Amino acid sequence: MEIIQLDLKLIDEDLDQPRYQFDEAALQELMNSIEELGLLSPIKVRPTADGRYKIIYGNRRYKASQRLGKETIPCIVSEAMTEMDIYLEQIAENLTREGFSPIEEAEAFHKLLNDPKFRSSTKFLSAKLGKTESYIKNKCELLKFSNAVKKLIVSGTEIRKNCLTEEQLLPLKDLPMEHRDPLALIAARDELPVSDVKKIAKLFKDTTISNSTKEKLLLKDGPGLIETWSTREQNKKERARAAAEAAERAELERLREEEASQAAEQAVPSSSQAFALEPKSLAEQAVMANPAVTAALDGLALHSSSDHVGVTIFAPINQNPLQMLQQLLDVTKLSDTAGHDVQELLRKAKDDPDELILLQQNIQTLISQLQQQLAFWTTIK
Repeated sequence: MEIIQLDLKLIDEDLDQPRYQFDEAALQELMNSIEELGLLSPIKVRPTADGRYKIIYGNRRYKASQRLGKETIPCIVSEAMTEMDIYLEQIAENLTREGFSPIEEAEAFHKLLNDPKFRSSTKFLSAKLGKTESYIKNKCELLKFSNAVKKLIVSGTEIRKNCLTEEQLLPLKDLPMEHRDPLALIAARDELPVSDVKKIAKLFKDTTISNSTKEKLLLKDGPGLIETWSTREQNKKERARAAAEAAERAELERLREEEASQAAEQAVPSSSQAFALEPKSLAEQAVMANPAVTAALDGLALHSSSDHVGVTIFAPINQNPLQMLQQLLDVTKLSDTAGHDVQELLRKAKDDPDELILLQQNIQTLISQLQQQLAFWTTIK
């Protein structure tokens, strides 16, 4: 890379270059440095058709040398010839320099993306300039703001009065213009930290707040807007807590109703109890008082609906338990009482205690055998 001395009179500034803002104090510092130490870095130029040169980068060094009355300046002559290559080289160089403002950077990216001479993509720029696509897109978002806001944008992250950083502005970028710019100016005036700007942006994105209310909110200062945000957030938490408590009460009420319903269902007597007729004799009472009888009758009611258990299918719900017992005697053939009339057996047992004891023993035997048979049927099923 050859460095040559060129006459300053043969060099022209590039008015289309990305960087156009020059701080006067910084320029004076550069002049002092050149006067004391000389120009340490050459500028870069490209030849033009009329035998002159146009600056690619190094405008500040060129201006400082001019003011110092220098006749020549060290230069690198670029071999880049296309507009795209030259502009990319200018941006790449300025990205490494202090003083290249976020707005200058944003305008350069926007030009490459939208100018008919370039029409490049964020993916292409990302690859060429070593910046992420999100970095390029966020820079371009700064161009949404008005000129009054743009002129306050500075590099870096330090919060200063009447200045705006990129981080302060990005939370506001999606708001309507009538809210976005006034809030940006409030943030600059009141030196709002990024966290507060995010809260205010959230407040103005709330669709439950009317536009007329938002217009009134713009009359507040930064601390006033933060106070409004805090109050609304507290109210939201209170409403959410009340809703959660109401839902919990409703669930407890549902569970109580469910438990009451289950208790009511459990309180309904079994089929043998619910439809039993009042026994008319001590013998009937003795038979029906036997828990095994009731259990056996209930067991039959549960199992008699299966086709393969070997028992004649019948519905015991509307029958007297004594009728059910008669069916047991007649159908199962499990006892020597089969074929006898239950009423007749009860009549005989009424006057003869021995007959009563014998009847109870026979019924107990029948129940035992029936329970064994039911267990066997259940296994088969």
